[in-house]
Amino acid sequence: MDLGWGNPKAGKFATSPGLITSSGINGQNIMAAEWTYYVSFSPALISVHIGGGLSDKATSENITKSKEFGVNIASEEQSIICSIAGASSGREVDKISLLKELGVEFYPAKKINALMLSGSALNAECRLLESRVLGDHTAFIGEVLEIESNPLKKPLLYSFGKYYSLGEQIAKPEKKMIERIEELEKKYRKK
Repeated sequence: MDLGWGNPKAGKFATSPGLITSSGINGQNIMAAEWTYYVSFSPALISVHIGGGLSDKATSENITKSKEFGVNIASEEQSIICSIAGASSGREVDKISLLKELGVEFYPAKKINALMLSGSALNAECRLLESRVLGDHTAFIGEVLEIESNPLKKPLLYSFGKYYSLGEQIAKPEKKMIERIEELEKKYRKK
């Protein structure tokens, strides 16, 4: 089956856009990656999925050669940065310089040779552990070497080509319902 970009059935997924920073053959670069998430807490591993093969994108090529990358989970205030980082190739546009001219701030990473984005909800410095082509994307699995999060920043959400804020928290089931569920789990426990 081929869902294809823009298929309304695929629009039910919500993600936190990652602004992936790297340095290498294509210079310092930043790109927006819709599919960025934790895959393990211990050890801390983050997966970033980038369209195309290992050398199709400037970021993919930088990561493949340098064996490291930065993951900056965009905050609600960074939708413009996401749009700029996702609109062009780092082979054709110096997006870091463009963003700096707009007043966006970066800082040098502590453990990798890449810039990190100031004002993000989360910043993680990663060493490449594994890469694998999966369909029309390449998964880059990074081991987290350094991580910081800003408790004052909420992550930006992205779904079906649009940005959203996190909104209000939805309560978990009340204690009475949890107790009822536990009773039913005991009743239907497989022997």
